[in-house]
Amino acid sequence: AEETNLTKAKLEKLLNPSKLSSGGTKTANELSKSRCEACRADAPFLSEEEIQELLPEIPSWIIFEDEGIKKLICSYAFLNYTDSVDFTNKVAALAEKEDHHPEITLEWGKVTVIWWSHKIKGLHKNDFICAAKTDDLSK
Repeated sequence: AEETNLTKAKLEKLLNPSKLSSGGTKTANELSKSRCEACRADAPFLSEEEIQELLPEIPSWIIFEDEGIKKLICSYAFLNYTDSVDFTNKVAALAEKEDHHPEITLEWGKVTVIWWSHKIKGLHKNDFICAAKTDDLSK
């Protein structure tokens, strides 16, 4: 597992309470109905144009760069720690099912999920698929 240098302070700069998500769009989108494909180390990452086409389907997510690697990030707010843990476990189960694994930060009342493709060190359509499915889990 790769580690990032993303500290709590960096997360606080990226996210503020107005960015906390209670889920994505209300209507089902094509991304959440898709399945991840096997990602090879030589697979191309998404172009800026492709990213801008997919981003509206996951409006609560933002793109940031960490050490030159583009990643998707979203935080979800919960009323208590138990709900945060339950959501974290749902995201972990999704990751296993899709064989695509995010960075998950669990806090009281808040879970932050970061998707990117480790093998290609950038964004792949799989990351957008899993972000949409993560939003579905939060509903």
